[in-house]
Amino acid sequence: MKLLLPLSFSTYVLFPFLFPVLIAMLLGTPLPALAQGNLLVTPMRVIFDGQKRTEELNLANSGKDTARYVISLIEIRMNKDGTFDKISEPDSGQQFASKHLRFFPRSVVLGPNEAQVVKVQLTRSSQLTTGEYRSHLYFRAVPNEKPLGEPITLTDSNGISVKLTPVFGLSIPVIIRVGETTASVRLSDLSLDSARPEAPQLSMVFNRTGNASVYGDVTVDYISPQGKATLVAMARGMAVYAPNQQRNLHLWLNNKQGLDYHKGRLRVTYSVKRKTVTDRMTQAELQLR
Repeated sequence: MKLLLPLSFSTYVLFPFLFPVLIAMLLGTPLPALAQGNLLVTPMRVIFDGQKRTEELNLANSGKDTARYVISLIEIRMNKDGTFDKISEPDSGQQFASKHLRFFPRSVVLGPNEAQVVKVQLTRSSQLTTGEYRSHLYFRAVPNEKPLGEPITLTDSNGISVKLTPVFGLSIPVIIRVGETTASVRLSDLSLDSARPEAPQLSMVFNRTGNASVYGDVTVDYISPQGKATLVAMARGMAVYAPNQQRNLHLWLNNKQGLDYHKGRLRVTYSVKRKTVTDRMTQAELQLR
């Protein structure tokens, strides 16, 4: 089943897929909190490395109604174009973390402005070999059921009215790293489509090497012929999950200032924030003509 992942410049990335009901999921990003609907989750990514064995997630309901969420572990494949597939068997080079994880509670009921802690534990770590393991915790909202005995409304005498109920949720990656894990990334194939001068599109390819995933923030600066830098695009939480070696990315550039994208150059920076320090993972430039 295909999961579409349109990139967002906002604080999260949203993608929908269809089970018997319409479901929307949210992929974790490295920001203070992850939100979908009225559910807030902090942190947005769980990483077990070194001696770390437990993690606490804070769930909060920012809505006005009581909501119930069912928590489960799911497996996801990232495709080169940024879309996702829900899978049951790992791809070559991919290792699931789910059988080495335990979490509780498995469902929560949150009243308006209420919060709940969910504990995630690493188990059977002695069975793990060197490398990275990844699964995703999925928080699925359970819709309010129609009271028993309430009549079903018919559209007419010859048909039945069918109503799709949207069920919202979000997912965050849980990653286990054992032994020596390394990852590096390189940008290539930068190109600009300026067919729409008011919103040109920049394309690029992320090339990942090593045995670990990478994730960080993408910024694009327009550098004028005089050397002035102007931020024209940003994408937070851009990940390339192992074992993928490449991921394509397309960004719409802001042109509210009437910049001339036929002169100067574009500078793309991919960086990750580690506590109070921001590390640049890679950078590339495109000369404009």
